[in-house]
Amino acid sequence: MSHSGIFKPKFPEKYKGDPTNIIYRSLWEQKLMIYLDHHKDVLKWSSEEIIIPYRSPWDNRMHRYFPDFWCRKVNKHGVQEEVIIEVKPWSQLFPPDGRKKYTPKGRKSRRFIREAKTYAINMAKFEAAKSYCESKDMKFIVMTEKDLQPWKSLKKSGTIQING
Repeated sequence: MSHSGIFKPKFPEKYKGDPTNIIYRSLWEQKLMIYLDHHKDVLKWSSEEIIIPYRSPWDNRMHRYFPDFWCRKVNKHGVQEEVIIEVKPWSQLFPPDGRKKYTPKGRKSRRFIREAKTYAINMAKFEAAKSYCESKDMKFIVMTEKDLQPWKSLKKSGTIQING
């Protein structure tokens, strides 16, 4: 079941864009929105407001990628920095298990094909985002449920700490 809705920020002046039209598509995105809205070191943030073109390896055509979040924050050294954040399930950061490529009847598994497509497209989006960020002196990070579950440690840190 999908967890989605409209987010109402407590500090709309921090949102870059229309603060009445902020949509979350997962519980993880909602958690990160609460964090970005409330944290003192986050100066500005937005959700799906940036467009990054990328070439899909699946159809070899250009598409538009809307990263989940952008934020301007003060890092632990007191320096402002801009970060693009993508929220993805941990399982989508790795290629699918090749041992599950075929069904017991010898046909290609639909699940394997779907997972391979998702992985390939995600990697293309991430590469495009890394290039975009490098050209604008920004950081690109991917957060998963593993980063968002220990929510108390994120709040205690004083800055957004992400491995990845």
